This record gives sequence, C-alpha cells and structure tokens, in this order.
Amino acid sequence: MDFTPGMLLDPEAAGVAAELVPDGLISADENARILFLNQRASRIVGRTKAELVGEDIREAVDLQDSDGRSWWQVTDPWDETGLNIRTGHREKLLMLRNGREVLVTAKYLRPGRNRPVNRVNIMMRDALYRRRAEANHAALISTVAHELRSPLTSVKGFSSTLLRRWDRFTDDQKRLMIETIEADADRVTRLITELLDVSRIDAGRLQIRPQPINVHAVFEAHVARAVASGHEPHRFKVDIQSPLPEVWADPDRLDQILSNLLENALRHGEGVVTLGAASAVRETQEALASRGHDGPGVDLLVSDQGKGIEPSQRELIFSRFWHGSSRGSTGLGLYVVRGLVEAHGGQVVVESAPGGGAQFRLSLPTDPPSYLA
Repeated sequence: MDFTPGMLLDPEAAGVAAELVPDGLISADENARILFLNQRASRIVGRTKAELVGEDIREAVDLQDSDGRSWWQVTDPWDETGLNIRTGHREKLLMLRNGREVLVTAKYLRPGRNRPVNRVNIMMRDALYRRRAEANHAALISTVAHELRSPLTSVKGFSSTLLRRWDRFTDDQKRLMIETIEADADRVTRLITELLDVSRIDAGRLQIRPQPINVHAVFEAHVARAVASGHEPHRFKVDIQSPLPEVWADPDRLDQILSNLLENALRHGEGVVTLGAASAVRETQEALASRGHDGPGVDLLVSDQGKGIEPSQRELIFSRFWHGSSRGSTGLGLYVVRGLVEAHGGQVVVESAPGGGAQFRLSLPTDPPSYLA
C-alpha cells in the first residue's frame, strides 16, 4: 500500500502500536483533542487513558517552560498564522503541572504541503535519570578538581618558594622540596591516567590485547620493582601452585592491575605481602564459564597481614573515588582494576586473607579469546 502524507493510522490501531514505544506517546487531532496515548504517557501525566482521551491536549497535558510560560502558547502547532512548514520541535526540558520534569519532542503531521496541521504527536521521557546523570557528572568534576588542587597547590608553593628564595635554603632543603614537587607531579600524572582509563571503561572502549603470560615471571618482576623502589625484600612472598597453566591477559594491563593491588597492600596493609596463584576455585570457574571461557582459569591472589576490609565495604572499595577512612590515593585504582579485569572476561573480589588481612582474588581465563582461537 502506498503511503501519502495525509494518510493516518486508525486511532485504535495506532493506540496498539503506541504501546510498543518505550517513551510516553500522546497524539492529538486537528482540534487538539487527544486521540490516543500509551500507558507510559498515562503514568507520566498521572491520569488514566480514559480520563485523557478526548480532552484538549493543551489543558490535559499542561507543559511549561523554565520561565513558567505555557509551552503550548509559545509553540501553538494549530496556529494558522504561523509558519505552515514547521514539522515539530527537538527535545526540550519542560515541566508538567504536577511538578514533574519531562523531556518532550513534538512531531507535526499535515495532509499536504502548506496545509494546516491535522495531527500532533508528542513523545515524553522522564527527566529524572538525566538529572541524576548530570548530578553524577557534577560530583565527578568537583571530586576531580579537589584531587587535582591539592598536589598542584603544593607544586606551585614549593616551586615559587625555590625561585624566590633559592639562596636561603641548604642543599638538603632544596632536595626535599624538589622531591616533594616530583611526588606531587607523579600523583597528578597518575590521576589523569586513571581518569582516562575510567572514561574508556565507562564508554566500553577499553582495548585488551591478550596473550599467554607466565605468572611466576610477572610476580618476580613486580617484587623486584618494589624492592628497587625502597621496600624491604622480606616484606614480599611469592607462592605459586605448581604446575600452573599460563593465563591469557594483556601484559601491560596485567602489570597495571598488579601494580595497583600491590601498592594498595603496601599502603593500607601490614606485614608480609603475598603474591599467589592457584587453579581457580569452583566459584570463580563458574564465573569464568558464564563469561564464555572453557578453560579451568587461574586465581591470582594479592594478600597482606593488616586489619582487612569489613564485609560491608567490600563492594564499596571498587567504586569511584572511594577512600574509606584513609587518604593519600586517587580513589580510582580499584575501580580501574575491576574494569580491567572484567574487560579480560574475569572477575575480582576481596576477601579475608589467611593471615587476617585483605586478599584480592583476581580470576583470569587460561584459554584464548574466541576471536584468537
């Protein structure tokens, strides 16, 4: 059947089709009388379909703009003195009489070119979720600004002092100030790097290039790096179950994951930090299988002998900018760790370590991804 601009669906058939639309949909005729609407629109407006059908849409759905003006008076699709080529309005934030904010899009239908409007369809979406997203973004910006301000203030203060009063300080004092500047600059760099990873994780654009990795060699490299940075060798222990298959992971991302977990254990834990690996336990094997991995899987364990983490906080620590009772970190490390692990098709959980501290169980697949198999 050929379709012409003047051809409209029967209201009853259109009403049935409208229920398939996820947003609120209301349609009015050439006299602004409501022909049909779907259940979603009824819930948004707060009145039943029986009450709304046949009413003037301008009164039944009293939309107002941010200045308190009636949106219908401002737009008036049925005004014959206005532009007769208008096809509708893009999404706009408006408010209903009941105080509910909605995002509204309008579409005008005409029986022919330069003819009066004979159907107006409006789509409505609750603005609550957008408001929440905006609030979350505002909170994120505020937190990032706070995290950046502290180290940058320190860098500015010490560098200005050195430039103006260089001759007044001893070499040891100068070295201390420069070391502080370097540490704060590293902190800013780490925060920016983690923010970039967070944006990639949230947008689903994180790229993983897995390859078979020898876990023992990776652990030994991380311990050597920690000792070279000033930590005592007796603070570390490598405990690997033998024999153990290679894991499939992105080497750079695995280094980033282990660096974050190791740094977390050294900063917040106590005693010996153990890097362990064993065949995945039944629970994590099931989790890996649910993500499409057929191999047995390997559990990488990073544990300490500190106070541990309360069960009520074991999920919170993976949220963005979570610091708990301690400061000194960006609060993004564990959020990035979880995102990187899940990008590998694995999972990470925190539990009680055998020595009483915290233990992070990182489960990774031992089979290549499907596109490499």
